[in-house]
This record gives sequence, C-alpha cells and structure tokens, in this order.
Amino acid sequence: MKKVDPALQERLVSLIDSMGCELVGCELVPQAGRVIFRIYIDHPPRGVTVEDCSRVSHQVSAMMDVEDPIPGGYVLEVSSPGINRPLFGLEQYSKYVGSKVKVRLYTAFQNRRQYKGVLKRVEGENICLLVDDINQEVLLPFSMIEKAHVIGDS
Repeated sequence: MKKVDPALQERLVSLIDSMGCELVGCELVPQAGRVIFRIYIDHPPRGVTVEDCSRVSHQVSAMMDVEDPIPGGYVLEVSSPGINRPLFGLEQYSKYVGSKVKVRLYTAFQNRRQYKGVLKRVEGENICLLVDDINQEVLLPFSMIEKAHVIGDS
C-alpha cells in the first residue's frame, strides 16, 4: 500500500466535506497489475449510502481528471469504511481505544510485522496494543504502521 500525497488528501477532504460526507482516508493499492485508488467516506450519524458513494465518485473523478495528481492509470473506488474500518491517522486510533484492531508494519518490530489485539491508548506518536497471542502490551510507533483496521463484530 502506498500513502497518498498530503496535498491531494487535503483537496479531497475539502471536496468531500462540501458534499456533506467525511473523508475517512484513502490509499493507493497495487492489485493484479493495476493501481486501485481507494477512498473511504462516512456520513455520521446515518452512515454511507450507495448514492453517497456514487456522488463522491463522480465529483472526485472530475477533480482527478482536471488535476491529474496520480501518475499513470488507476481505478477509483469509493466506499464505506465498513465494519472492519481502516485506521489512517492517530486521531482515528484515539476514537477506537478499547476496540480490537489488526496492525501491519512496514518492517519488523520486536521480530514481527503483524499484531492483533485491543487498542489500549495513544501515547504521543505511538499506539499501545494489548497483543492477543502474548497477552502483553506493546508500544508501536505510528510511523511504522503500514496498514491497520478495527476488527468489527460479525
């Protein structure tokens, strides 16, 4: 997964906010020889509808056609964050303290790249996780997190 340029993300926040929705986050994901530009939106408190996704997709697509901020081709996807909500910024982690999360790191930390457990707290630029398989708290640097999501109740 590749992070999206912060300037593009700011433009997306502005556009999506003006449509009454909230940008949860976005990512560039290489998949089967192409790049997926995935945008997650929310519409608190009612949640996201298919119509919301369609409206945002059309507007973002128009903006992207004019500005062309991503080199090469890509496929645009706009969706709800869903039950296994992805986490992008530290402020989002703070909202989900007490929830079960899965975290993948860019490189190994304490001899592993993947962690699953209960998010205990956010400490500065780190998250504290009570890791399931070792029943121990681990402080993970936010800068090392490649991808993370809440593990929803199914």
